[in-house]
Amino acid sequence: MARTFSIHALIILLIALQFSSYFNTCSASRKSHSNEYLTNQEYIKNSCRGTTYPKLCLKSLARHASKIKADPKLLAHAALNTTFFAAKATSKLLAHTSKVHGLRPNEAAAMVDCIADVSDSVQKLQKSIKEMDRAEGSDLQVQMNDIQMWVNTALDEEETCMNALANKAIRSKVKRGVRRRVVKVALLTSNALNLVKSFALAQKN
Repeated sequence: MARTFSIHALIILLIALQFSSYFNTCSASRKSHSNEYLTNQEYIKNSCRGTTYPKLCLKSLARHASKIKADPKLLAHAALNTTFFAAKATSKLLAHTSKVHGLRPNEAAAMVDCIADVSDSVQKLQKSIKEMDRAEGSDLQVQMNDIQMWVNTALDEEETCMNALANKAIRSKVKRGVRRRVVKVALLTSNALNLVKSFALAQKN
């Protein structure tokens, strides 16, 4: 009877040790992932300090920390992607707003101009993302120059749209929501351009 009890006790002890080892491993793994996440967040935060709008930069990119890690190319790529999707959504909003009944002729004309400007911006950002995907090797600096040129052109297009919407003849209720969205896209584009430039500069050194 005593021998049976000892065997049962030994089995229970072994099971307890296995569980303890498992939970310690899980705890260490969680701690490692947590530390890595905080490191990635800190990298994005530090990188965003070099942009024109650091708070917006951090807010827009923090969610991608696990993908970006501490890679400047992935950071610039994520910034371009974020800006592209924001510009695309804004382009759709402009198209919808232009179809609203009751727009005055000058308001409708401003919307048409803005749609063209933001659509051009979306195309330039898309080209930049595709080029960023294959940017490497001996052609890297040429590719980065092209990307900077396209992103800069996208920013110019967005600013042209903002200027059109700033027209005093356009009623505030028409331009308020739309212009706010276009301004945000322009700020994101400016930040993306800063991060692209930082990556390109780092590759020269």
